[in-house]
Amino acid sequence: MTASRARLTPALAIVLVAACLISLLSFGVRSAFGLLTDPVSRELGTSREVYSIAIALQNLFWGLAQPVAGVISDRLGARRVLVMGAVLYAVGVAWMTVAASPVELYLSAGVLVGLGMGGASYITVLAALGRAMPESHRSWALGLGTAAGSLGQFVIVPLAQAVIDAQGWHAGVWFLAGAVALVLPAAWLIRGDRADRPASAEATQEGLAEVLLAAARHPSYLLLVGGFFVCGFQLAFITTHFPPYLADLGLRAEVASWAIALVGLFNVLGAYLAGAWGGRYSKKNLLAAVYFARAVVTVLFITTPVTVASVLLFGAAMGVLWLSTAPLTSGLVATFFGTRYMATLFGFVFLSHQIGSFLGVWMGGYLFERTGSYEVVWWTCAVLAVVAGGMNLPIRERLAPRFASAALAAGVAR
Repeated sequence: MTASRARLTPALAIVLVAACLISLLSFGVRSAFGLLTDPVSRELGTSREVYSIAIALQNLFWGLAQPVAGVISDRLGARRVLVMGAVLYAVGVAWMTVAASPVELYLSAGVLVGLGMGGASYITVLAALGRAMPESHRSWALGLGTAAGSLGQFVIVPLAQAVIDAQGWHAGVWFLAGAVALVLPAAWLIRGDRADRPASAEATQEGLAEVLLAAARHPSYLLLVGGFFVCGFQLAFITTHFPPYLADLGLRAEVASWAIALVGLFNVLGAYLAGAWGGRYSKKNLLAAVYFARAVVTVLFITTPVTVASVLLFGAAMGVLWLSTAPLTSGLVATFFGTRYMATLFGFVFLSHQIGSFLGVWMGGYLFERTGSYEVVWWTCAVLAVVAGGMNLPIRERLAPRFASAALAAGVAR
């Protein structure tokens, strides 16, 4: 909180505003794909499983692209990565309007959008902020960048639903493609995040291969990777399958869109507080608390009668816990290894997140088609949340030993 009151230079303030706008647009659009599950399935004459596979592929290719985007971002800065990602993202979304078969849907909404998200995502934005911002502002800025994405979810999802209701799903998709295109001008304002900026005391001259090897052998990093897998499983399942789940229960489409919007609105608070508190308290303990709380909220929701009020309460409660994991997780990556290769290392953590997302979306569609219910996946979400909370508790919140030794040596040399 104290860091957020300190004065930022005008240049850093511009970077922060641009980064928040990109996060708002890219994540807001990504959160709206669940609204298209039934309309697209009806248009193609297919089951929900086909659309689920497309969105599962989207999450998988996003995850596969993120480490590559991280390497490029660490070497050349985030601007080029964001621009290329936004182009692929917008083209993939627009292609959905003319997709005439499951294969075209897999290529457009799945592969192309996923690759675009790998570049133009809040993950790239957080890594850029982590490098550009001084340490005193870093955790706060990461929380603000994440909160902006949630605000996009609150703003864009209801607008997209309104366009779909008024003009049809094709018009809704064009609205989403136009929102992604706005990332392009904002990306040109991202500066000061190059890896060749003056090194901080925590930075080392380790090469990328050495850093990746050290990360693969670091127990706390591996625990962080495992916990983020669960985060992806839960979020992707809810984002994609919550609207059709509520439709099956007889609730109107507007209820689902507003529930997802409430997730975004309340996560503005959750993500900001996670970033601010992460600068003052134990990040790994905060992460564990978030996962345990998700388990409680999920169990309460699936064991009580589903009404409009319970749906909106679930959206608000889950919203506080939604992306509050992101600033804490990215902050721990910087704690372990510094910021020189933050985009790359966080990219691999996010790959785990997206493998979880792939499984969450795919399992939702697969099990629904075979059982006619989402109950098994809901309970899986609750159990995995407990597992993830337990995985975060043993994390050691300090610079990795190899990097600590290098930093100490550098201090002695000075």
